[in-house]
Amino acid sequence: MVGSRAHSLYHNHSAGRHPVVSRRGPRRPARTPADHALHELVALSRALFGTPDEVEILHLAMDHIAAAGPYSAEAGYLKVDGDLVPSPRNVRMHALAVSRRVWELAGQDGDVTVPGRPWGRALGLRGPGGLYGYLVVSSRVRPTKAERSLLATLVRHTAAALSVAFAQRRRREDALELRRLKDERTALQRQLISVMAELGYERAVHALMSDVAASGGGEEAVTRALHRLTGLPALVEDRFGRLRTWTGPGRPDPYPEPDLFRQDEMLQAVAREAGPVRIKDRLVTLVRPHGEILGVLALVDAQEEADEHTVLALGHAATSLSLELAHLRNLAEVELRLHRELADDLLGGTDEASAYARAEAVGHDLHRSHYIVVVQWSNRAADNSFAQTVGRAASSVGMRSLLTRRSDHVVLIAGDRPHARALYEALARETGTRSGTIGVSGPCDSVDEIPDRYQEAQRALEARHYSRERYGTSFFDELGLYRILGPGSGRRELETFVQEWLGQLIDYDSRHQATMVETLSRYFDFGGNYDETAESLGIHRSTLRYRLQRIRDISGNDLTDVEDRLNLQVATRVWKIMLGRSG
Repeated sequence: MVGSRAHSLYHNHSAGRHPVVSRRGPRRPARTPADHALHELVALSRALFGTPDEVEILHLAMDHIAAAGPYSAEAGYLKVDGDLVPSPRNVRMHALAVSRRVWELAGQDGDVTVPGRPWGRALGLRGPGGLYGYLVVSSRVRPTKAERSLLATLVRHTAAALSVAFAQRRRREDALELRRLKDERTALQRQLISVMAELGYERAVHALMSDVAASGGGEEAVTRALHRLTGLPALVEDRFGRLRTWTGPGRPDPYPEPDLFRQDEMLQAVAREAGPVRIKDRLVTLVRPHGEILGVLALVDAQEEADEHTVLALGHAATSLSLELAHLRNLAEVELRLHRELADDLLGGTDEASAYARAEAVGHDLHRSHYIVVVQWSNRAADNSFAQTVGRAASSVGMRSLLTRRSDHVVLIAGDRPHARALYEALARETGTRSGTIGVSGPCDSVDEIPDRYQEAQRALEARHYSRERYGTSFFDELGLYRILGPGSGRRELETFVQEWLGQLIDYDSRHQATMVETLSRYFDFGGNYDETAESLGIHRSTLRYRLQRIRDISGNDLTDVEDRLNLQVATRVWKIMLGRSG
């Protein structure tokens, strides 16, 4: 290294040597110590300016400070991001005191006290860019004027080398930043080009679908345009899964009947997502203006070829179809008004053809079995607000229903048998109280049965009111004896009641030419007396015991249970007297 060479030069020449005369002539005079110092400073200066790293420059200056005189480097500092950062080569014994003094100088030169040294100085390394750092130097003797001049020269050269190194570092950093900015600009330009292309495609798709909507071609026009854009078969189903239109090859014939439960699951799954959802070989999106599901638009994509352009076209087609179906729905609603009007007419009685047509127009499938649900809450009047609360609760538990209200209760015409507790629990959460009662009718398989089922629901509600647990849900077909008590009960209720309690025994008697029902009837007629019952039947007492055990096994009812015994006794009496049966 240059520094090593400078030291060797400095130590290979003795200050006390005399000139040696050559045989050929007089020798040149020997160099003085000042000459050696200047020569070493020149070598050090070359090394400083040949070093690109600021830390190495500072360390070179500290390592070769003795070239300027009887000096020792106590500490060195570089200015980094406005702070003076000490060199790890600083003398640890008094580093804290030296650092405190350097910070106090605030960029100026100044004396520094170093224990055991009569002279100490903090010298700023300055250049065109300001302060680059500090050299803290001490001396075992007070330096001469010439030695201070040499030290000042070393400091200036060190500062100049730091200035060059800092400038070079800034240039490298600026070049890297310029390269980064150029790369970023290139990426943004490419992104902009891509966005412009996407916008152009999107505008074209939007314009095509707008023209389709304006043409009045309906759903078929939408699926034709979508098929033309994507090359995939396009189809529309209503919300119940029934096919409305199909464009493209591969249409199933016949189209499969929908599974309503799975259809509802599918609708809920797609509704939870922000865009189209892949379900098996189809890419599915919902047609739902204003949040209400009117149908399903799908592409058949068995090979999974759909890309972002396909998804974009499907989204625009769904928007166009939403406008079309919403327009059709608005036309139907002008004629039919509100769901409540339909529910009111169904409860009061209306013709079947009109009811089915109107139900389809308002999006309700009236072809399935229905149950009438009557809801009454003790702390809520049956006003519009409570009706909306009931509607929300019913929707939250998956009930598809038509809703209306009466003076003291809300009525649901539900497309499925309600869960025993789900609606009640949902309403308890909505209202904040469990003081409510729900009555549910038996199943209704035709429109003309709805008024009678409405009465059943009211009777179930009333039965719950008079039970030990007046709050909760009661089902008419679980009321037992209470079904045939009260107004409105007729032969149908009597037959249903008898079938529920004696049906298995009646079937057994018919298959085996037995008399189990007659035996049970005689048993009740004689107040459960074994001897009198056996005698009236002309059988032995043990035979009677056997028959009663068989009755328990066949029917599953317990003759020792109060409720079972009462219902069975009434059922046998109705079977024998009111329905005209005999043993």
